[in-house]
Amino acid sequence: MSTDRTRPAGRRDQSGPGPRSAPGGPRSASNGPRSTPSGTRPASGGPRSVPPQRSRRLQPHRPLRPHQWFAERLLAVLSGQRPVHWMLGHTIGEAYDQLAELAPSTPLRATHGSRPVLRHCRGAQPATGVVEAFASIAAGDRVRAMAFRLEQGADQRWRCAAVELGGERLTAGAPGPR
Repeated sequence: MSTDRTRPAGRRDQSGPGPRSAPGGPRSASNGPRSTPSGTRPASGGPRSVPPQRSRRLQPHRPLRPHQWFAERLLAVLSGQRPVHWMLGHTIGEAYDQLAELAPSTPLRATHGSRPVLRHCRGAQPATGVVEAFASIAAGDRVRAMAFRLEQGADQRWRCAAVELGGERLTAGAPGPR
């Protein structure tokens, strides 16, 4: 690796090697005249410069909260997009058995060719280590409700303990809502 800090041949700008300034930051005189605040060109008649641009920094990716993450997973299983065993390590008690029995009937399946999507998901924490959440799921012109309970284990992992759809409890052996 070379430690030579000279400009490459043919480079015309006067700035040295190193980090470039941020958009709208300080400029050297060789970059041309700047526009005046009113947007008019300076009287010198030189080349027109581009006004400083706003930074297009994207919002930092915020990880999903546990109830949002589980809502997406439950939707994928109950709509037939994912197999039930995808939830194997994420359920406790009878929740996995309920999902295993209900998933083949795909109660949240697509209607009229439209794939179901999670519209809203909110959660409340009635006690430490417990989240009770509800979600609104849309498929075409149909909107369904889903409620579920998450419990945090001794290993600090969240697991689904119960699921309900449209006010009807999803129990093993009972037919799903039609």
